[in-house]
Amino acid sequence: MKILAVDTSTASGSIALMDGLSVKAEWILQSNLTHNRLLLKNIHFLLTQAEWALSQVDAFAVTTGPGSFTGLRIGLTTMKTLAWTMKKPYLGIPSLDALAAPFSFCSLPVCCLIDARKHEVYGALYRPDRAGGGLLRVGDYRVLPPERMAAGIQEPTLFCGDGWLAYRDIIKEILGEKALEAPGPCHVLRADFVAELARVRFEAGEREDPLSSVPLYVRPSDAELHHPPSHG
Repeated sequence: MKILAVDTSTASGSIALMDGLSVKAEWILQSNLTHNRLLLKNIHFLLTQAEWALSQVDAFAVTTGPGSFTGLRIGLTTMKTLAWTMKKPYLGIPSLDALAAPFSFCSLPVCCLIDARKHEVYGALYRPDRAGGGLLRVGDYRVLPPERMAAGIQEPTLFCGDGWLAYRDIIKEILGEKALEAPGPCHVLRADFVAELARVRFEAGEREDPLSSVPLYVRPSDAELHHPPSHG
């Protein structure tokens, strides 16, 4: 199965082409340009370099959040449109799950953090799945100050993500040696792991209707905060 996967949930956009278990091409860039200035032209570039026609793509996957509200809308709109117009399978993958995916054989708990701005992080905690291998998420996806996220950690834990990079000093001050840092490249959310998570689910028969797929915001938008819906 040939999968085109995209992440636009953070400042570093990523696109990947995966054929079965093989990553054919991947593009990652942290840029001040918005994702709508880069996404479509770089999908075209990657397909061209891999010598794939868009019609050869069997399925589409995209991160649904949490993350940048604008970035999520750009990625979801693009991939939902491609999947719907081409009548191909589609799946949305939570951003924090994709960030955790490189640590599927880690023996320690893994705390994935995405910078949510406003002195908050989007976070989720994962533990090794002793029975089936891989990681299991513990609890909900959350948005909270980094101090509160750190306060809930009771044992040595591996941290990753741009939320960790933004608040590393604060978390280390609270947790000391319990806070273990992942290698530098592991703090970037990569579309090849979005594709891999989607591949497993596609092969299990899972599909989503692209028309009904919605972002996983976790936190209300500024518009919702400033103009809450009226009742009555």
